[in-house]
Amino acid sequence: MNLAVLDSTVAAAAPDDYLAGLNTEQRSAVVHGEGSAAEPLLIIAGAGSGKTNTLAHRVAHLIVNGADPRRILLMTFSRRAAAEMTRRVERIAAMVLGDKASIMTEGLTWAGTFHAIGARLLRDHALEIGLDPAFTIHDREDSADLMNLVRHELGLSKTESRFPAKGTCLAIYSRAVNAQAELEAVLAKSFPWCIGWAEELKTLFGAYVEAKQAQNVLDYDDLLLWWAQMCAEPAIVEQLRSRFDHILVDEYQDTNRLQATILTALKPDGRGLTVVGDDAQSIYSFRAAEVRNILDFPGLFPEPARIVTLDRNYRSTNTVLDAANAVIGEAADRFIKNLWTERRSAEKPLLVTVRDDAEQANYVCDKVLEERESGTRLRAQAVLFRASHHSGPLEVELTRRNIPFVKFGGLKFLDSAHVKDVLALLRFAENPRDRVAGFRVLQLLPGIGPSAAGAAIEAMERALDPVLGLQFFKVPARADEDWPPFVDLFSALRTRSTWPADLERVRLWYEPHLERVHEDAAARRADLLQLEQIAAGYPSRERFLTDLTLDPPDATSGDAGPPHLDEDYLILSTIHSAKGQEWTKVFLLNTVDGCIPIDLAVGERDDLEEERRLLYVAMTRAKDSLHLVTPQRFYVSGQSAWGDRHVYASRTRFIPDHILDRFEQISWPPPSAAPGRAPQPEVRIDLKTKMRGMWR
Repeated sequence: MNLAVLDSTVAAAAPDDYLAGLNTEQRSAVVHGEGSAAEPLLIIAGAGSGKTNTLAHRVAHLIVNGADPRRILLMTFSRRAAAEMTRRVERIAAMVLGDKASIMTEGLTWAGTFHAIGARLLRDHALEIGLDPAFTIHDREDSADLMNLVRHELGLSKTESRFPAKGTCLAIYSRAVNAQAELEAVLAKSFPWCIGWAEELKTLFGAYVEAKQAQNVLDYDDLLLWWAQMCAEPAIVEQLRSRFDHILVDEYQDTNRLQATILTALKPDGRGLTVVGDDAQSIYSFRAAEVRNILDFPGLFPEPARIVTLDRNYRSTNTVLDAANAVIGEAADRFIKNLWTERRSAEKPLLVTVRDDAEQANYVCDKVLEERESGTRLRAQAVLFRASHHSGPLEVELTRRNIPFVKFGGLKFLDSAHVKDVLALLRFAENPRDRVAGFRVLQLLPGIGPSAAGAAIEAMERALDPVLGLQFFKVPARADEDWPPFVDLFSALRTRSTWPADLERVRLWYEPHLERVHEDAAARRADLLQLEQIAAGYPSRERFLTDLTLDPPDATSGDAGPPHLDEDYLILSTIHSAKGQEWTKVFLLNTVDGCIPIDLAVGERDDLEEERRLLYVAMTRAKDSLHLVTPQRFYVSGQSAWGDRHVYASRTRFIPDHILDRFEQISWPPPSAAPGRAPQPEVRIDLKTKMRGMWR
C-alpha cells in the first residue's frame, strides 16, 4: 500500500457532497476542527439519532481533508462494530476519492476495541516493560480457573467459613482494577458478605498476579491495566502520544475509569479527541462502566470540550419518544436533551395491567400473533426483560403455542467446551508456560488426570526445551497409545507453524477425542469447521488467538440449543443485550417495582438511576408500538403457577402519576372478554361474628 500517492489528492479541499445527507447537528460534529487537531469534542447522541453514521462521516472527513489514516485511533466496543465502521468510512470517502478510498481506509489499521488495541500496543512495547512478546491472553473462564488454582495452593479452599468461590474472586479483582478503587470500597459496595476476607483476598490477588507473570499470560483486565501503567511512564507515554493525531471513541458512556485514564494520558490537552455517547444509555455499571466519565468529560481539559447534541431521532414515533423523554426527564443528573422526530403517530405506548405472569404470557402471545396476521414478521417484534429468568413463563407459553423464538444473549462461541479445547491446544503451543491451557489439553488424553498433567507440565518447565520435556515424560500406561501422536502434534506446532493449516491439524487430532467425549459430535464438528473459516481471515496464530479471545462470535451449536428451522422467529432479549437494536413492536415484561428497578438495586441512588436508564433504553428500542406490561402479582420463585404463594406488585416508580398522560392505560383481558361472574349468594351464616366470638 502506498499512501503517498494520494497526498496531492487529499491536500486540496474536497467537495462536500458526501455530507449532504447529514442534518445540521450531525454536520456540525463531523466538520469540527475542519481536519486539524482541535479542542476536544463530545457528541451526545440520543437513541436512534444516527450516531454511527455521524462518527463514520467524521472519520471520513478527517481523511479526505488530509489526516493520515495510519495516525487515527478509532475505538469501538466490538470488533464487528470496528469493521462495519471502517466499511462505512470507505463508502463515504469514495464519494470524494473514488477508487483511491480503499487505499486510504486500508491505512486505518488502528480501529478496534480498547482491549484489542491494548494487546497490540503491549506486544509492540513488550521488551521495554518486561513482557515476553509471546504472551497469551486468558478469557474469563481460564482466568477463573487460574484464580482457583492459586486459591487452592494458598489453602483458601479449605477455610472453616465460606470463602468466595473462584468466579466471585475474579469478579472482585476485576471490579477493583477497572474501577481503580480500593479493595475495601469495592467489597463494601458490591460484595458486602466478603468484607471479612479483605486481607486474604489481597494475598490471593497478589499470588494470582505472580502466577500470571510466571506463566506469561495476561487476563482481560491486564490489557487495560498494563496499558494504563505504560501511560504513567513519561518515556513510553510520549511514544504513544506521538503515534496518533486523532482519537475517536464510540459508546463513551460505557467506559470505565481505567479507560478514561488511558484517554486523558494519551490526549492530556484533549486536542484531536472525539468521544461519542449518551449518558441516558449508561447501563453497564456491573462491568465497572462509569457514567461520570461522560458527564465530567467537558471539564477535564484546559480548553473545555465542545458539546454537540444529536437529538433528532430517526427510529421511533413521536408518542414513543414523548413517553421515553418523560421517563428520563426524571433523572437526577444528565445532559439535557429531548429527542424529537418527524414520524407522527396517534398511538401512545400502552401500560397494560394483567392479573399475573401467566396472563402476561397470554397477552404477549395473543398480540404477537395478531401483529403477525396483520403483516408484521415475528423478527420485527421483540420481548424485553430486566433479567433472563423473567421470561420463563412466556417461554413455556410460546413453546405450547408453537411460536418459534430466539433468546439473547446466549452462549458465546468460546464458551463451548469443544472450541475451548482446540484453542487451548493452540495457546499451549504458542506459550508452553500457560498452565491453564496445558492442564486442559493434557487431560483430554485417556489416562491423564490432574496429577499426571501437573507432572508433565513440571517436566516441560525443567527441560531446556518444552518438547523434549514431553518426549521423555513417562506417562501412565493407559496413555501410551495416545501420547506419541500428541507429542508429535505439539512439536510440529512449536517448530513448523503454518497458519491457518495449524488449526486443521489440531482439529484432525482432536476429532477422535471429540467423538469420545461428546454425544453430539457432528454438531460440534461443524463449529470447528466454522472456526477454520474464521481462522483463514487472520495473518497469524497469535493475532487469531488474541482477537478471538477478546471478541468471540456467537455459538452455532453446543449448549446453546439446536438451530431453529423456522423461516421466522420472535426475539426475546434482556434489555442489556437489546442495546443498539430496534424493532417495529416491543413488549417490556414486568414493568413493576422489584423487576425494574430490580429489588437488588434499590439501596443506592446511583443504582436506581441506572435502572431508570435501563427502562429508557428498553422504551427507545421501539419504532412504532410499545407495550409495557404490569402484572399485579407474581408467584414465588420455585412455586408452580397453581400454588398459592405470591407477592403483589405495583407499577414501576419510574412512571409516576404526573407523566401518565403520555401512556394509554388498559387492563387485559378487557371486562367484555372476561368470563362473567356468577351472582353472589345471599349470606345465610354469619361466620364473621362467630370468628370474633372465639376470642371473647
